[in-house]
Amino acid sequence: MISSSRSMLFRFLILYGLLYAGFGVQSPYLPILLDNRHLRPETIALALAAGTAMRLMAAQAVARLADRLDAPKVILALCTTAAALIGLGYLPAQGAWLLIAVGVLHSAALAPLPPLSDTLALGAAAPAGSGGAVIHYGWLRGCGSAAFALGLVLSGQVIGHFGIVVIVWLNAALLAAAAPMALGVPQLLATGGHARATPSQARGVGVLLRLPLYRKMVLLAMLILGSHAMHDSFAMIRWSRAGISPGTSGILWSLSVAAEVVVFLLVGRPLLDRIGPAGAAMLSAGAGVVRWAVMAETAWLPAVAAIEPLHGLTFALLHLTCMRLLAQCVPRHLEATALTIYGTVGIGIATALLTLACGRANFRALRGARVLGNGGPLCGGVAARPNPARTDGRFQVIFFARPII
Repeated sequence: MISSSRSMLFRFLILYGLLYAGFGVQSPYLPILLDNRHLRPETIALALAAGTAMRLMAAQAVARLADRLDAPKVILALCTTAAALIGLGYLPAQGAWLLIAVGVLHSAALAPLPPLSDTLALGAAAPAGSGGAVIHYGWLRGCGSAAFALGLVLSGQVIGHFGIVVIVWLNAALLAAAAPMALGVPQLLATGGHARATPSQARGVGVLLRLPLYRKMVLLAMLILGSHAMHDSFAMIRWSRAGISPGTSGILWSLSVAAEVVVFLLVGRPLLDRIGPAGAAMLSAGAGVVRWAVMAETAWLPAVAAIEPLHGLTFALLHLTCMRLLAQCVPRHLEATALTIYGTVGIGIATALLTLACGRANFRALRGARVLGNGGPLCGGVAARPNPARTDGRFQVIFFARPII
């Protein structure tokens, strides 16, 4: 049993490492690639938002197919292979519409990868007989975050030698290596009476949306995680225009991912056990307010280096909180669909809208060589507070936004 559990953990770690390293080598630098192809800021925002919109449709459709066929491993492998091949389309693509088309297709293939891998991981982390949890989900996401950071730093260092197009080759190579690993992980989703989802069960979006706790969780994720849109879309460009090299920018971004690793592996579960979901959400929101307020005022290197580790709270802690709430309230046979709604429909809608808003604001704020000026994008800050009338850990949500001025 011990050797089997170790083998299972090892295979999941390799899968998560390859997938998230593939994300890390490309996604933070993609806006720079588009900028180097002479796209204007509002066109970059349109390209990124169009990719996000495609994720909303593709990930949901693929997740429902995975639930219906009970075949998340096969579909994960197929989507990973497709993403590796489609991503190579960035090499010859020139012009706004062609780049947008490649981005949309690439996003369609990439969108199912996180929710499907998380579905497999949550199944393996579920209680297995009397042996307890086989693996902890936080271990895998921590490994994925570490791999993302390594890929991020690697790309930042090699861009200076081989040019920005190297991110396309690295992304394709890592995703191609991840595809066969997806077939090698165990599928431990079906327990008890849920051996295979029926067609009516696979169409369970309505069932999920009738769960009050699940609806509140998705709303909370939209507000807090959606507030990362400006950072994820334009931070690299802003740092570049402020004179920060790609290598240094990669290290800056890796600070945020390193904080993810610490939270996922060491701090997150004990902190969540101690303060509960409502307290963890409140802490995540407060950290977001501080992070975006500082980012609104300056691109000074020491200040940026100081706030990037807050990502461990604004993202990782909230993600662990949402995963715990999801495991408590979602039926097992609807996990893939629930994770997709949470990760792409919930967060994606907010991210797409805010990305478009960021691009338009950035365009109006152009002065000389600056992409982000005094009139900039909206950064969302979210506060979630415990409801004193409740004792079940549920929360109330308050939203407020602050313009960068």
